[in-house]
Amino acid sequence: MNYYHPLLLTPGPTPVPDEILQATQLPMVGHRSSDFEQIAEEAFRVIRPVFGTTNDVIILTSSGTSALESSMLNIANPEDDIVIIVSGAFGNRFKQIAETYYENVHIFEVNWGEAVNVPDFIDFLKSIKRPVTAVFTQYCETSTTVLHPINELGNALKAYNPSIYYVVDGVSCIGAVDANMERDQIDVLISGSQKAIMLPPGLAFVAYNDRAKTRFKEVTTPRFYLDFNKYLTSMADHSTPFTPNVSLFRGVNAYAQLVKREGLDQVIQRHYVIRDALRQALLALDFELLVESTYASPTVTAFIPSTKDELNFIKNELKQRFAITIAGGQGHLKGQILRIGHMGQISPFDILQVVSALEILLSEYRNQNYIGTAITKYMEVVKAYV
Repeated sequence: MNYYHPLLLTPGPTPVPDEILQATQLPMVGHRSSDFEQIAEEAFRVIRPVFGTTNDVIILTSSGTSALESSMLNIANPEDDIVIIVSGAFGNRFKQIAETYYENVHIFEVNWGEAVNVPDFIDFLKSIKRPVTAVFTQYCETSTTVLHPINELGNALKAYNPSIYYVVDGVSCIGAVDANMERDQIDVLISGSQKAIMLPPGLAFVAYNDRAKTRFKEVTTPRFYLDFNKYLTSMADHSTPFTPNVSLFRGVNAYAQLVKREGLDQVIQRHYVIRDALRQALLALDFELLVESTYASPTVTAFIPSTKDELNFIKNELKQRFAITIAGGQGHLKGQILRIGHMGQISPFDILQVVSALEILLSEYRNQNYIGTAITKYMEVVKAYV
C-alpha cells in the first residue's frame, strides 16, 4: 500500500508546517541589508513568549549542541567549579563538553528513566567543598523521555545559594511546555530549531536573564563564534555578528504566527493531551512505559517491547509497511526501548496512525487480537480535549 504522506515521529527533526516551509523559500535578501534587519528584529522578539522571557532571544546559526557548548563558555571561567546533572545521553553530552574545557567538573548521576531527586541533589551540592559557579541540566532528557522538575530544582537551588547560575537545556521541549524563566529561577535557557519549534535543523536559541547578561561580559573563557557578547551587540542593531541562516530566521517568524494563531496555552495543552492519550494506548497494548507519569515528557514517549526481536519488528515494519518513522534507544538503552516523538506540527489524530499500525503489527506478531483496544483508550483521553 502506498502512503503519500510519510509520518515522521522521531524526537527531532520533526515535521515542518507548510507555512514555515513557504516562508523559508521566499527570495533571498542580503544579511547586511535593512530587509534582514526587519526579519531579525522580529525573530529576536516574537520568540520570547515560548521561552518565558522578556529579553530578546539570541539566535545562533548552528545546531542545538552549539547552544549547550556556548551556554557553558559564557557562564563559567576556566577555574570555576561546575555541576552537571546526567540522566541520559544528552546530559552526558553536557558532561563531555564540560570535561573538554574545565578541570573542576562535578557529575550528579541520575538513573536513566528517572527524574532528578531535588533533595538528594541539594545534598550533593552541599558535599562539594568548593564554591560552585553553575549547575547545568536537561529540561527534557530526550534519550529517556524524562521531564525534570525544573521549577522545584530551580527554586531549591536558589534557596540554597542564589549566586549559582542555573542553565537549562530545553532543546527537546521548548515550544511544548510552560516555560517561565523568572518563575523557575532559570538564568540561561537554550533550545534548537528542529524539535517542538518545528523548523528545519540549523538554528539554536539562547534565552537569558539580566543577571546572566552581565555575567557574559565578565567571563574570560576563550570563545569566538560562540561569544554571546558579540550577538548581544549585533542584536541592538537588529543583526547578527556572523552570516545567519536568513531563510530560517524567516521560519522563526512564521512559527511565531502559528503559535499566536493557535494560542500558546493551547499548543502546550495539545502536547500534554497527546502524551496522556498515547501512554494509555501503549498500556492497552501491554507495553511497559519507561517513565512514570509524573515525569513523562509531553514531546516524546518511551516504551519497552517484550523482546529485542519484537522491538526490531515494530520499528522496521512501521517504516517499511506504514511509512512511519520512530526512534530507538540511545546509549545503554539502545535495543531496549522505542521512542515516539509527538511535538510540533502533530495533532491528536496524527498519532492515531501509529496507534492503529501498532495494533495491526502486534496482533500479527503476538498472535493476539489488539484491534480497537489501543484506539479506544487513546480516544477516551482525546475526547475530553476536542
